[in-house]
This record gives sequence, structure tokens and C-alpha cells, in this order.
Amino acid sequence: MVGGFDTQLTYEFFQGFVNHALVTLHIDNLRGDNAHHQCETVFKAFGRALRMAAELDARAAGTIPSTKGSL
Repeated sequence: MVGGFDTQLTYEFFQGFVNHALVTLHIDNLRGDNAHHQCETVFKAFGRALRMAAELDARAAGTIPSTKGSL
């Protein structure tokens, strides 16, 4: 458990996220034996990546931040 969150539900959380957000997500947990610490690092990395993907890029002002031209 991490607080009230069962670490066994981490996979289900991310599976639900990708299914409903219709995104591709790759998570590689390369090291660690403790499920508590693995969950912490996965969620932290996911949060950072999501923030980077969603924030505006000053270098691309006035353009749509997508290779397909729409979001």
C-alpha cells in the first residue's frame, strides 16, 4: 500500500488512463524491488512527462503542438 492506494492497482490505473485518453504510454521500470518505491517513481515520472507534453512551448508560439496538426 502507498497510503490508501494498493500498489497492485498501478497497472490497472495506467491501463484505464491509456484506454480512455486514447494515448500510447510506455513505462519501463528498470530497477527496484519494493513495490511502494516503484509506484512512487512511476507516478512521478508519468506526472513529469504529462506536464512536459501539455505545457506550451515558447519556441512554437502560434502553432498547434502536434505532428498531425490537431489535438
